[in-house]
Amino acid sequence: MTDSDRPWEPPLAGTETEHLAGALDRLRATFRWKADDLDPAGLQTRVGASSITLGGLLKHLAAVEDYTFTTKLRGDPVGAPWDSTAWDGSNDWEFDSAADDTPDELYALWDGSVERSRARLAAALADGGLGQPVHLSWPDGRHASLRRLLCDLIEEYGRHTGHADLLREAVDGRVGEDPPDGWRPRRSAAEP
Repeated sequence: MTDSDRPWEPPLAGTETEHLAGALDRLRATFRWKADDLDPAGLQTRVGASSITLGGLLKHLAAVEDYTFTTKLRGDPVGAPWDSTAWDGSNDWEFDSAADDTPDELYALWDGSVERSRARLAAALADGGLGQPVHLSWPDGRHASLRRLLCDLIEEYGRHTGHADLLREAVDGRVGEDPPDGWRPRRSAAEP
């Protein structure tokens, strides 16, 4: 097995930054694998009384990625594609509206937001490391660190990757902790 077979695997012995970014990328890959290669029905499957779907999770986590690495990180407006939607970070718009999106749109939205987040995180790390304060602050004026922002996003992915586990198993029985060696994302079940 080579690193190219499992690019999401965190280093065995790296720096704190490499481990935190690696943990996030592993969760991202696992989440994307759980949501991967589905048609509209698969992306809209629900379990029990919950209204959460894999499509809704794709859209939600795309919004969280962009919001985390724009507004929370630097205080910048979240920007496109969110500025022209009903999403404001405090409602369930992304969960509710995902049923109106095609699989290709949802996968592209998530993939694009993760790509932007990786670039923004790399720039922030180059600009001051994990200990630097970010825009996000508490009512008493204390600012969170980039380390805290990254840990919060890891927690968000951990929670929703667990949801994705249950949803994907309900769709077609796919189970497992990590993507199989050599896995690469596809956009939708219609993609060759």
